[in-house]
Amino acid sequence: MFICICNAIREKDIRATARCNAGGAEDIYGLLGFQPQCRQCLEDAEAVIADERSPSFA
Repeated sequence: MFICICNAIREKDIRATARCNAGGAEDIYGLLGFQPQCRQCLEDAEAVIADERSPSFA
């Protein structure tokens, strides 16, 4: 699923980068070689990052 339409950033890309880095959405966008454009995706991106970094109790 696309999180950022402007930069064509997929959820899987954000998740993979979040596992390896401690920054927020804007930092992760930078590591992926992008910067937020319209900024409407940042809340969703932050939610994906938080989900990826939260401990799973499965």
